[in-house]
Amino acid sequence: MSTRPIAPRLRPVSTAGSPLGGHSLLRSMRPRQWVKNVLVLAAPAAAGVLPHPADLWRTAVALVVFVAASAATYLVNDVIDKPADELHPVKRLRPIASGQLPVPTALLVAALLGFGALACSAALALPLAAVVGAYLAISISYSLYLKRLPLVEMACVVSGFTLRAVAGGAANHVPISPWFLLMTSFGALLIVAGKRSSEQQVLGDVQATTHRAALGAYPPEFLRGVRLLAMTVTVTTYCLWAFERAALLRPGHPRGLFWFELSIIPFVLAVLAVELGIMKGRGGEPEEMALSDRLLQVLGLAWVALVVCGIYA
Repeated sequence: MSTRPIAPRLRPVSTAGSPLGGHSLLRSMRPRQWVKNVLVLAAPAAAGVLPHPADLWRTAVALVVFVAASAATYLVNDVIDKPADELHPVKRLRPIASGQLPVPTALLVAALLGFGALACSAALALPLAAVVGAYLAISISYSLYLKRLPLVEMACVVSGFTLRAVAGGAANHVPISPWFLLMTSFGALLIVAGKRSSEQQVLGDVQATTHRAALGAYPPEFLRGVRLLAMTVTVTTYCLWAFERAALLRPGHPRGLFWFELSIIPFVLAVLAVELGIMKGRGGEPEEMALSDRLLQVLGLAWVALVVCGIYA
């Protein structure tokens, strides 16, 4: 009988429970994109209910719920897109695409976050649960198949922004202006069309189609036309919403209208700043633009300050 020692079988070391694995999991949840969930605050803030502690609490819970729901969809999307992301010059570095985060771990966490978001939203308000359920259903359907369909895939992404805006109103039973919904939807369309334009610029014709099947169906001129349409409708519907809110909040008092009128100026300039960033090739990561563009941040703060004065002054 041989006495040669048997070498132990080496197994790959999982980083799911290590600090590195935790960091990879957090990166896959895309915390930089959580800035989109600020839209949950929009409807309650515009209605003037945030100073009330109960409404503020419900809005905060709705915000956390959408952070969890969106993180779940990002994990599912990255698992499904893993083969395509491996061909992308930037997305191949994502934890799931690079193999840093195991697929089973990502799916388990996504399920926990998704079911947790649904349970918390149902406990808070059934309309909010319906909004969260619709968001999860559309997002997962998008990742599985709808992203292959031109125009439909853009509508799915736009719906994510719109449902976030609806969620704040649903949590507090606040009626939402149709002008507000149109402004949010077409503003989101501007962002999505800009993202598609940037992907075409970065990847080129062949890789763009390989990475995202619908990209080959969009001529660059078409996407520029979509952005022009989106900017026009966004600005128009914001003006209509601003005059509507002024008339409702300060009937017969021109000073309330004055603040809302002024807010149109930084809003329009911010829309133009977004388009300028897209034309400079910075539309691929809209959250990066929002977090790094100082002019856009100044315009955003000025707009928020004027709207707050119009509502609460």
